[in-house]
Amino acid sequence: MAKSRSGREVLRKALGRAAAATVLGALLAATAVACSGADPGPSTSGGTESIALLLPDAKTARYETFDRPFFEARVAELGDYDVLYSNADQDAAKQQQQAESALAAGAGVLVLDAVDANAAVSIVRSANAKGVPVISYDRLIAGGDLAYYISFDNEKVGVLQATEFVDAIQDAGGGGILMVNGSPTDSNAALFRKGAHSLIDESGLEVLAEYSTPDWSPDKAQEWVAGQIAQYGDRIVGVYAANDGTAGGAVAALKAANVEPFPIVTGQDAELAALQRIVTGDQHMTVYKAIKPQAELAAEVAVALLHGEEVTAPMEIDGVPTTLLDPVAVTVDNILETVVADGFWTVEDICTPAYVDACEAAGIR
Repeated sequence: MAKSRSGREVLRKALGRAAAATVLGALLAATAVACSGADPGPSTSGGTESIALLLPDAKTARYETFDRPFFEARVAELGDYDVLYSNADQDAAKQQQQAESALAAGAGVLVLDAVDANAAVSIVRSANAKGVPVISYDRLIAGGDLAYYISFDNEKVGVLQATEFVDAIQDAGGGGILMVNGSPTDSNAALFRKGAHSLIDESGLEVLAEYSTPDWSPDKAQEWVAGQIAQYGDRIVGVYAANDGTAGGAVAALKAANVEPFPIVTGQDAELAALQRIVTGDQHMTVYKAIKPQAELAAEVAVALLHGEEVTAPMEIDGVPTTLLDPVAVTVDNILETVVADGFWTVEDICTPAYVDACEAAGIR
């Protein structure tokens, strides 16, 4: 049965591509994959040796739409391997069970995007005890012996959000803002918040209230923002939302309350609904992260580790070989040059009949 090229050859080429991806490497057009909540046990894609891919939730659209299919496709290109896939539905205990099931099923590598960075340490230790390497994917796990970490420069994400946010609000005359941060159990959320505060705190804008959104839930973000509207009313000129899901919740609350003029709203992940909100003016910006290079590099490192190869990376964080890719701010002015140019979304995806007029007005055609 045919196996992959050596892990060292795969990884050398992978790191070259990762370096290019820091300036937005070219992406192939993505095929959206609709998927309902996964069962606690891992599903397989067929093969012999196995790699477990453990993702944290389905509320954030990117995981099922991009991360999983990109990862699985690259593994399939590299050789005949099982991908043991699980989605934890934002439940740390469920993710622990899924990891244990994958280890019991013989997974040779875990690629883990942790629901809870602290709770996931026990998963890493269980894998370490079996001699199974763990790749910390997208979110840095708080401890344990990690073999690799791949993500984006998450503090820079917050800086990009805040740069666009502060500039837009100051152009509109300044005022008070709400901050809808990410999940308190997500290690990246703290970095987004830190990056955003580094500019907001020096901007002169008044932070009226701030919230850490449990489970990144759009519904909880909407509920909280609705409560703040009742308290602060038209003093709210902007809402810093840490991702596109919470931005959607914030926008829904603002629209329901008929807030005028409509506040400036940020986001992250370049979700299709967010891009459509940007086209219509309901959301000011998002952050595009080139997920294809991230998922493909994770697959390539996993295969190298499965072969027992030593892996290296451009940098280290806490002694862990690390690759951090560059995020990019997206506004209505550069949709064509970023997400469309890279094939992440097409004009046809964005400019459905309900958005044709807004796209035409924005020059997106």
